[in-house]
Amino acid sequence: MPKLSLRRSASRPALLALSLSASAALPSLASAQEAAPFSLQLDEVVVSANLVPTPLTKVGSAVTAVEGEELEHRQTRLVSDVLREIPGVAVNRAGPVGQFTQVRIRGSESNQTLVLIDGIRVNDPSADSEFDFAHLLAQEVERVEVLRGPQSALYGSDAIGGVINIVTRRGSGAPTVRIRAEGGSFGTAMGQASVSAGDETYDFIASGAGYRTDGISIASEARGNSERDGYENATGFAKLNLRPSEIFELSLVGRYVDYKADGDDFFGGIGAVDADIETDGKQFFGRAEGKLSLLDGRWDHIFGLGYTRNERDTTTETTPYGFTGETRRVDYQTNFSFDTPALFDTTHISTFAIQHEENSAVSENAFSSFDRTIDTTGFVGQHQVTFADRLSLTGSLRHDDNDIFEDADTYRLTGAYSFLETGTKLRASFGTGVKNPTLYELYGYSEDYRGNPDLQPEEARGWDVGIDQTLWDGLAFIEATYFDQRIENLITGSGQTSINLPGESKIDGVELGLTLQLLDGLTARAAYTRTNGEDADGDELVRRPRDIASLNLDYRFGEEERAGVNLGIIYNGSQKDLFFDEFFASQVVELDSYVLVNVAGSYRLTDNAEIYGRVENLFDEGYEEVFTYGTPGRAAYAGLNLTF
Repeated sequence: MPKLSLRRSASRPALLALSLSASAALPSLASAQEAAPFSLQLDEVVVSANLVPTPLTKVGSAVTAVEGEELEHRQTRLVSDVLREIPGVAVNRAGPVGQFTQVRIRGSESNQTLVLIDGIRVNDPSADSEFDFAHLLAQEVERVEVLRGPQSALYGSDAIGGVINIVTRRGSGAPTVRIRAEGGSFGTAMGQASVSAGDETYDFIASGAGYRTDGISIASEARGNSERDGYENATGFAKLNLRPSEIFELSLVGRYVDYKADGDDFFGGIGAVDADIETDGKQFFGRAEGKLSLLDGRWDHIFGLGYTRNERDTTTETTPYGFTGETRRVDYQTNFSFDTPALFDTTHISTFAIQHEENSAVSENAFSSFDRTIDTTGFVGQHQVTFADRLSLTGSLRHDDNDIFEDADTYRLTGAYSFLETGTKLRASFGTGVKNPTLYELYGYSEDYRGNPDLQPEEARGWDVGIDQTLWDGLAFIEATYFDQRIENLITGSGQTSINLPGESKIDGVELGLTLQLLDGLTARAAYTRTNGEDADGDELVRRPRDIASLNLDYRFGEEERAGVNLGIIYNGSQKDLFFDEFFASQVVELDSYVLVNVAGSYRLTDNAEIYGRVENLFDEGYEEVFTYGTPGRAAYAGLNLTF
């Protein structure tokens, strides 16, 4: 779809309680220091920020990582749900599970967010160049990284807002089988099985998962709709890493998704209404990569081949539609690290990369057909330098050669300074970005939308400054960031086509994060984001809530921490959305704020068996994430985990 200048009220005391919960816990930190040897892993390594593994203490960009163990404790079943608890991220789902799900970073459009799964770019050329998170199960996810701010210097188009990097688990140790089965509200059932193993010369994992639900009405039941819309998802993935020698590694990864989703219709002047619509979809994401390490690991050469395919066939009451998007990618990257101890005790990493990508979109329906392709080749250069293990500076430059638009040059500068004695890190970054018009925006492929081949790329520049602070010998970690971003030539819907909006769209705000080890086994995570976004006409950007906050409390207890309880609270502030009248002219409406409370618990019966359960939307909050689209009420689930 073209980009458009596209609930019952939540209790304000609930948000106040969220803040007070974290504050009230601070006095207990002194006793926690004595009670638990726990220390936050503050010197973790991230990959997305600089294309190479980099300690977080040396990263000048704003990046947040969530580990797979946390997803298990929260019993997260969709990756999009954990993103709701990360600073700077807003999620909108058009209905229940399985429906179109958009993710925005720092107020940017959803197709200005690049998504990587195991190193594979999965943005769909046939879906306005964005990634629909509706069908991404949190299956064997080991880590989710969110890199915020313009990242086109490293990743090219689609990365104006930032990058979401999802990494699945690798096999290790003796052959292990894991099995999960669960069921619950709305006729929901889920099963998952995996086998994994690994040693010094190889590792592999293969996993399959099935999910089905009778669901609720996509069109809001509160507005008089009652027909349930079901959803089915079958996902399989496999990952193999071979190390025939100390200097070479071959990696293969593939993911296949087959889904079926019931749907409802949309009418101008009414909104979403019950209808008999069905979408059958298939996704394949694959990558092969070889890594050669020379000079005792100081000089790496990485060669990669990637391929993605998205198919969607939608049948309405009158007309079938078919869409296929494909991406073919070839890339090469080399990293060379060296030291200059005589020159301020410095270490260096130089990176050069070539990335060639071919994106194509095909559409067929009763009214028209469409088949378009666009090629882009990017050249990336980057240098990182660290002085005396305290000051880290990074500069990145990219040149994109595009077969439709003028060549584009983007850059990024970051800096981080660590005060090792106080556990303080100051950081700052500045970057530029570009987002090419999508094939749909350029050429259109439906009877009610005409493309605009005269569209120009969107251009962005953004900066941020922040501080990361460790307290109480690693028992607490605080992060605070101010960001400012400007986007020119923003593409927006206008009647039955799209145009570049003259002028500059402005987005700024504050991101706060807090992690605490309150007591032995008790951990708290809190996040808050304030976003102010308006287009060049001064109108507030839609589906960007000004205020988002979350609190997660996780308690592991009992012998060998056999039992666990998790409490999650999510606050989503009021936001603007669009309503289309009977002539499909847009009007701005406001969606009320809401608070969701989720509770999960588990108990390990033996070393091989665990039972668990959770309640989502504990207080049965009524709300809408997209105007006239329904959301689930209170729901309960229970299941069993087995490991052999």
